This record gives sequence, structure tokens and C-alpha cells, in this order.
Amino acid sequence: MNTDLMSLFDADEAAIRKVLSETLAGADDGELFLEHAQAEVLSFDNGRLKGGSFNTDQGFGLRAVAGESVGYAHAGELSLAALGRAADAVGQVTRGYAGSYAAAPQRTNKKLYGDENPIGEPSFEAKVALLQEIDAYLRARDPKVRQVTASIAASWQLVDILRADGHRVQDIRPMTRINISVVAGDGDRQESGSYGIGGRRGFGDFITEENWKKGADEALRQALVNLDAIDAPAGTMDVVLASGWPGVMLHEAVGHGLEGDFNRKKTSAFAGLLGEQVAAKGVTVVDDGTIEARRGSISIDDEGTPSGYNVLIEDGKLVGYMQDRQNARLMGMTPTGNGRRQGYAHVPMPRMTNTYMLSGDRTPEEIIASVNKGIYAVSFGGGQVDITSGKFVFGCTEAYMIENGKIGAPVKGAMLIGNGPDAMKRVTMVGNDTKLDTGIGNCGKAGQWVPVGVGQPHLRMDQITVGGTQA
Repeated sequence: MNTDLMSLFDADEAAIRKVLSETLAGADDGELFLEHAQAEVLSFDNGRLKGGSFNTDQGFGLRAVAGESVGYAHAGELSLAALGRAADAVGQVTRGYAGSYAAAPQRTNKKLYGDENPIGEPSFEAKVALLQEIDAYLRARDPKVRQVTASIAASWQLVDILRADGHRVQDIRPMTRINISVVAGDGDRQESGSYGIGGRRGFGDFITEENWKKGADEALRQALVNLDAIDAPAGTMDVVLASGWPGVMLHEAVGHGLEGDFNRKKTSAFAGLLGEQVAAKGVTVVDDGTIEARRGSISIDDEGTPSGYNVLIEDGKLVGYMQDRQNARLMGMTPTGNGRRQGYAHVPMPRMTNTYMLSGDRTPEEIIASVNKGIYAVSFGGGQVDITSGKFVFGCTEAYMIENGKIGAPVKGAMLIGNGPDAMKRVTMVGNDTKLDTGIGNCGKAGQWVPVGVGQPHLRMDQITVGGTQA
């Protein structure tokens, strides 16, 4: 398709720029955000194609920022008339306001992913055949397999951002993902396991026979482990978190609390603590949107600011927040490339990209051997977090007992309960094996969803509350 979205308007670029300039006169900030997006999802369940969808959407969002106020209007019609109506509504926020329009984001030519559209390759027929093959492979692997669910998803997003000062920047964002879920049963008992992989790349990079079989085997392994799991104990005990996906707890319990808007409004448990010790020494947390082809990476954010490598906690001290342009200006700080939005119908806000903890100096074996009795949490499912208090609850989808420094029986129903800032101070050992998740993360905030990455090394956390299912 035509990647110049401005040319899809029924007016020339000069006329569009004139409307934008007049609308944002007196504003502190703002932009015209244009988007064209395509998405396809195919799902296979119980031996048949259960669902398939393909969606195309395009439109614009017009924003004016005046102090703490934001005027925003959007439309799915790329016309001068629709833009004029949006300008009339948005312009109300700057009426009588005399701001100083913020400087344009620094330009960069760094691009973290290709332009290819993964929806057309491989073909629809090839994708369905792959899902059938995954289903057949798993059912032949073990007689305990009772259900197989697999899905393939792809999207392609083109964004074009125009500012009143003439700064214009474009980004093309591909995304792919495959998920496999298995239910295994033995008698009346059934347990599940899952595996997913994805990123900002075409399917050819990871949907090879070797890779999808590895993922299918991992989902089956987890289901069979859980089939043998005993009820988890409850109480206060030492916990070891595995590397990779368990970083989702760090993302939820700490990451959201380090987003600029929550701190400016003082609704975060970390508000006002810059320079303070908020975690144990040795704990360094970063948000990094610059990792090539990662799910959470963005060449530019949705305000046009290049993404960055942002240190949030360094050796236990709080040293930075994730910022969009508005909150950075109001807090006297610098935008960090974290202004993100779900699409043209949404305003940008501070959001995470790839948030993870850096490695320490302990091996995973040392960390596990140091625990006399505790829980080894390998994977998490759902969780709940209160940003203001920092309180969290996370359910383990794969966990084991640790007894006398050795991994013991798998357990089911383990819940980790605590407070984000307090939990970070309970970290006593940091592993040397930082790993990011496999590219499956989505993050929700204020009704908007964006793709993200999480990660961490193995960690030992002392005296964490564990909710269990043992009688």
C-alpha cells in the first residue's frame, strides 16, 4: 500500500500543516498522529480451525497540550473536513492559553526492525497447515494429551507523526506471535501448559520445524509437570524466581510505579523517592526500547521521540522515571521515548517497552542451593497490582518446592503476595543469567494495550508471603 499516509487526505500537505499550525498556536505541545494498521489472527482448537480474523483500520488523532490539560479528537476518515472538525474541538483547550511550543524530538536514523508485512507470508493455507501439524504432533507425543490449542497472529502498523513546527517522522512496525497451549489429563485430573514466541519480525525467523517443535514440547512438559504437582504450602518463606518471564512481576509490581504520570500525580508508591534506596544493593532495573526486533521495542515512540535505554533503579537507588513529553515537561525532566498509545483513537501516556533487571554475580545453582526451604517460581500467570500502595498478588503456573538446597516436587496453586518496593528490598541474591521473555507480553493501562517485553535473572527474595492450597 501507499506508505505516505498524508497523501491519502483529500487535500495537499500544505493545507494539513496550516490546520495543524493554527490549532496548536499557543499550545505547549501536540501533534497529528496518522495510522494505518492491519491484523490477522488464526486459532486452531481440538483438531479444527476455530477462528480467523483480518482487520484493517486507519485514521488520525489530533492532540493539543496546554499545561496539564489535553484536547484530543480522532476520526477514521482522512479528510480535511474531518480534520477541521477535530481542530475545532481540540482548539478549545488552548483558548486564552499562551504556551511555548516544545522543541521537536531529536531525530535519529536508527531502525530496530524491518518494513515487511508478515500477514501475507506465509500464505493463509500454509498457516492453517502449520496449526494442524502442531496439533497432530502433540497428540502423537503423549496419550495424556486431551486438548491442543494453537494460534498465529500477525500485525503491521504504519504511523506518521506531524508536529506544528514541521517535524515529521514515520515508523513501520511489524509483529508476529505464535502460541501453543496443551491440556493433559490423568483420570479426573487435568492440567495445562503453554508456550509462546514472537517479535517484530517475519514468521520465517522462528516458525521453523525445529522451533515450533521445541515450543510444543515445552508446553507439553509444563502440562505434565503440573499433572504431578502437589498442593502448594502457605506461609512466609524464601522464594527463588527463575530468569525470563518471571520478570512480569517486576514489570507489574515495580515498572508501572516508575511511569512518569503516576509519579507526577503522586499516586505511585515511588513518588518523591528519586535518589533514595528503593531496592536492595545489586538491583539495577532498566527500560530498554532499543533492542532489535524485540516485541516491546520501538524505533520511535508515538510522539516521535526516539526510544532509549533508560536506567530506572541503579544498585538499588531510584534514578529515573519513564516519561512522555507532557509529564517530562511538567516535572522538569527529559522525555525518555516512552510516550505510547494503542492507536490513533488514544492519547499517548508513559508506558514501558522492554523492562528488565540486569545480571548480578551468582549462578542459578548457587541461588537455589542457598535456600533451605522455599518455593522456586519458574513461570507466572495472572496477577493484580495496586499502583498506589504497591501491593501485588501473582499466581504461579509452574513452581517447585526447594528443600535442603535442592529442587523438589512441583506444586500447584502457589500465589506470591507482597508489596513491590518492599519485595525489591528483600532481594538477597541476583543471578548472572538475565534473560528476556520469548516475546509474548501485552500491557494494559487506562484501557489501552501495547506490546511489551519483560525479563530478569534468577533472584532470591527472602521471606515472601506465599498463598497455597494445602489443607
